[in-house]
Amino acid sequence: MPEVPSLSSRKLVRLLEKGGARFVRQGSTDHAIYARIVEGKRYAAPVQMGKKSLDSHYCKRVMRQLKFTDADIERVLEN
Repeated sequence: MPEVPSLSSRKLVRLLEKGGARFVRQGSTDHAIYARIVEGKRYAAPVQMGKKSLDSHYCKRVMRQLKFTDADIERVLEN
């Protein structure tokens, strides 16, 4: 299992978009909804915005909700 570091909201969003996730909407709260299509199915996850540091477990949970595999996570974290 790859190690996911603590990330800022902005950095997490950049990694999600690099992995194929797209911004869907932002409601009246501080969460933005991102979605990713994998094998014809759409998966969505809320992302806390405006945080300078998100816990590594939170970042990994968001990636897993969007169906990132271990290989996907390693690929987006490379750069």
